[in-house]
Amino acid sequence: MPVKSELLYEGKAKRVYRTGDPDRYLVEFKDDATAFDGLKKGTIARKGEINARLSALFFQVLSRRGVPTHFIEQTGPRELLVRAVEIIPVEVVARNIAAGSLAKRLGLAEGTPLKRPVLEFYYKSDALHDPMINNYHIAALELATDTQIKEMESYAWKVNELLTEFLQPADLVLVDFKLEFGLFHGHVLLADEISPDTCRFWDGTSGEKLDKDRFRRDLGGVEDAYEEVLSRVEKLLQ
Repeated sequence: MPVKSELLYEGKAKRVYRTGDPDRYLVEFKDDATAFDGLKKGTIARKGEINARLSALFFQVLSRRGVPTHFIEQTGPRELLVRAVEIIPVEVVARNIAAGSLAKRLGLAEGTPLKRPVLEFYYKSDALHDPMINNYHIAALELATDTQIKEMESYAWKVNELLTEFLQPADLVLVDFKLEFGLFHGHVLLADEISPDTCRFWDGTSGEKLDKDRFRRDLGGVEDAYEEVLSRVEKLLQ
């Protein structure tokens, strides 16, 4: 069993610890919730446990279908053992339906299906509020190589296709999601988490939001929404 040592990093939703193996980290998921660049703060009961479990399940599904990830195993209710990747400071956002900032930016009614999925890049920088960037910015700032960008794009498209198909029998619509990638001995791996914190999940029948938007918009029922997503995903894998 890996043992936590030095706290390497603490973010809004997770803590990352070194272990006795330099190639492995322990990631601990927190119940803390933030929105709007940290201006709104709160707690979502059992969020850490739910997001850890969902991330573990999604990473396993994707890994079996050819997407390399940092996930090794779940070691506790809210802990994952992962490969010690160096995070690439570029967030990749895939969008299938207009929602959130995209709807506002393009003047689209929320819920408008896009004619084709959209990929966006954001510079992972709290100080700069994660501005949107493009391939030219990434190259100019040397955030990633052209080859790494192409791999991230390819994996993002594959994740979108696989998860959209995987979630359909659970009547869950994958509206959009954020991915982070890291380098492990020179290889690009999918990292971070996949959860209602980083994805928009809507009920396919009612359109009900089952993700962090319930916290952002004070819709209530946040804990129930997270629990519902986990329940549906676990049933798919039974």
